Amino acid sequence: MDRDEFIKQNLPLVHSLANRFRGRGIDYEELFSAGSVGLVKACDNFDESRGLMFSTYAVPVILGEIKRLFRDGGSVKISRSLKELSLKAARAREELEKNGEEATVSRVAEYLGVSPEDAAEAVAAQSPTISLTCAEDNAELDIPTESRESAIIDKLALRQCLDKLSDDERMLVVLRYFRGRSQSETAQLLGLTQVSVSRKERKILDKLKEMLV
Repeated sequence: MDRDEFIKQNLPLVHSLANRFRGRGIDYEELFSAGSVGLVKACDNFDESRGLMFSTYAVPVILGEIKRLFRDGGSVKISRSLKELSLKAARAREELEKNGEEATVSRVAEYLGVSPEDAAEAVAAQSPTISLTCAEDNAELDIPTESRESAIIDKLALRQCLDKLSDDERMLVVLRYFRGRSQSETAQLLGLTQVSVSRKERKILDKLKEMLV
């Protein structure tokens, strides 16, 4: 299949992602246009040898171009409450490190008396970049987010999806992605095997991707 045909066949993916941002102050045509730029970039830079599905690679690239519209236009703002929590999280991290403790998200959450999800959102608001890792078919893909606003949007969307998971699924996600536990550590905490955690995690990630798309 040639390049143009491949891009054309994947345009529905751009429509699906652009629809997530309707009603946020930017015309749909602009959202779709920016997403199409991301699709072309993903097509040109995709490395099939890494064993990933094209959509897995393309989604963050397309979203990055769409979110650039909001960053450039200043349409995405950080709330005052989040700014305040972010400052408290920064002070908490300083105190923990001063006392020789590791300033993990779970430890910051405990220190502030908030949920790990809220703590993760506050920490993301401080940082210029955040990296997420998505596992598929035993391959890993590092997904950079280019600004605080991007991290906030992703966190809010993720939190909405977490509410739709079962308690067991939600706990696995929290342990792995908010508390930074390894699969082996998560398995011990949940009374499962590492292989079982790996399989469950892959299914949950697939479910979350379907919700987010």
